[in-house]
Amino acid sequence: MSATPKNAPRQTPREPSTAPWLRTALRQLRRGLAILGALALLWLAGLIWYANDVPRAVDDTATETDAVVVLTGGVGRLDVGLDLLVQDRARKLFISGVSQEVDLDQILRAARRNDIQELRDRIVLGYAAGDTAGNARETAQWMAKEKFGSLRLVTASYHMRRSLLEFRQAMPHAVIIPHPVFPLAFRLVDWWRWPGTLSLLVSEYSKYLVTAGSLALGARPPEDVATRIAPQSTALPTAARPAAEPDAPAAETVR
Repeated sequence: MSATPKNAPRQTPREPSTAPWLRTALRQLRRGLAILGALALLWLAGLIWYANDVPRAVDDTATETDAVVVLTGGVGRLDVGLDLLVQDRARKLFISGVSQEVDLDQILRAARRNDIQELRDRIVLGYAAGDTAGNARETAQWMAKEKFGSLRLVTASYHMRRSLLEFRQAMPHAVIIPHPVFPLAFRLVDWWRWPGTLSLLVSEYSKYLVTAGSLALGARPPEDVATRIAPQSTALPTAARPAAEPDAPAAETVR
């Protein structure tokens, strides 16, 4: 039996080497997680920007337009539109996205507005729209029929940015004045603390990204239906034309 020399170096057992395919898979996994993390941070930064950019007030309350356009689906929008019509801020009021079974009498009764009866002939209901893009298309067709070139857009504050995207896509040369409505249950101060408000902002911001992305990629070309006859409009001067606790707004429906 041979003895091991005293000064012989000790041999450490070798750890089994990682297979090349596994090293590659781990690298790709780390890279994928890093990309997902960066995208999540970008999305979160965008959400914060979107929430901070939600209108807090109506910037232009005085300019008269050819039409006031109200998008159905939220508390307070119809009352604001009717008030603007009573104040003669526009020639006509167009209510877009009305349910098929609802008529003007039902709307006025629900609004409890006896002061509007004499203005009935200046109110038009649109039944074709089922979402915000449909609101824009329906309004563009009505504007073209009326030969109107300017409108005041009434919808919820958090819905305004996406609505403007759709309406400017459908009517790129029309004068569109935003007139946001502010639901009491939608809490912009410390919005992240209110689950209902947070959920609504996340939903609306995500829809805004999808809309902006599809328009940027040219998925929907400009329709420009209403503004072919915009120069005939007389409501604006030529110089003005372009060359919820509860913490959740339960009655708000954004499409």
